[in-house]
Amino acid sequence: MTNVVHLTFPSRARGRADRLAALTASFAADRRSQDDVFWLKENAELLNIFESTGAGPDDRALAAYAAFYDKVEKRLAFFPQYYRFLLSMTLDLEDLGMPGDKGEALVHWASQQGLAEAEISDLQRAEARRLMCRRGCDLADPGLTDRLLHFIARPATFAMPNKKAAYELTHTIFYLTEYGRQPFDFGPEIARSLAYGGTLAYLDRNADLLAEICVALRFAACPVPMIWDEWLSGHTAGFVTAEGDRAAPARDDYHEFLVCNWSRALAGAESFAAPLPFGPMSFHSARPGATPLRQMSQLMLDLDDARSGDWHVMRGTVEHALDAEARDVLQEAEAACPDFDGFFAGFARAGQAMPLRMPA
Repeated sequence: MTNVVHLTFPSRARGRADRLAALTASFAADRRSQDDVFWLKENAELLNIFESTGAGPDDRALAAYAAFYDKVEKRLAFFPQYYRFLLSMTLDLEDLGMPGDKGEALVHWASQQGLAEAEISDLQRAEARRLMCRRGCDLADPGLTDRLLHFIARPATFAMPNKKAAYELTHTIFYLTEYGRQPFDFGPEIARSLAYGGTLAYLDRNADLLAEICVALRFAACPVPMIWDEWLSGHTAGFVTAEGDRAAPARDDYHEFLVCNWSRALAGAESFAAPLPFGPMSFHSARPGATPLRQMSQLMLDLDDARSGDWHVMRGTVEHALDAEARDVLQEAEAACPDFDGFFAGFARAGQAMPLRMPA
């Protein structure tokens, strides 16, 4: 009589090495086509987080990028406009253990071609400088660091809702500190900028931005409020990973999933801790509950000249306009911000003359 043994494999990766391999396989092959620029963006972000946290993916995980690495020089020559994505992925793969040493030659080629000279943004030039310095090729740009510091040392910028400015703040910290590897004395004004940006993110229940703020705070050697850390921990645990839907990545929360896990790793917790499916996957966060930021902004606008920048004067008016859950969020935000009075003064924009009422 013949015994038939049926082999079964787990539907989800549970060990850490398996989870990282499942992630790279999905990002590299299942979520998007390599012809899509968003494939470059997603995979550059994933590898960047692996490299900066020392995640240590094994050979199986890196093998997902073998075809990309084999032909990266051809892709860079034809798509030089994407040089930052391509260099970032190549350097991260090599630093994570991918056999090969193409990165140095590609960096020097990009420098010789003057690709960074096509950048109009100081932030993008800072990223280019950081990438090229990783292989010993400095990007000469006198005054770049000073201009970046001038931008992030204006806390008033970050006391008003402006997500683009807030993300530029975090990435400036990332690049100037070489992702936490290079100590940098930022000073108290920049710490206030981060505190104000994080306060807005918390009031908006924007986990994506708040996670980046917490990463930047740690890279800048600034304390992270426990309230923020605890909320991000619970939020990260609430992600749902769906499998099998190849159309889902166009509308999922992959970036929030990545940066929340990045923040958890830097907080000393295990990142990417939940079991993950093999194959196509998408990531979906729990929708936040009360988000008082929009209500507070509308209230300030409606008050016109009656609004004040003095939080102690305005506290009752603001809290009365919010429901109980939103008030709780506001009180937590106040407790977490070391200078909530200063934050609110900037947020309220009180005492500013309307342009059409200014004297001729």
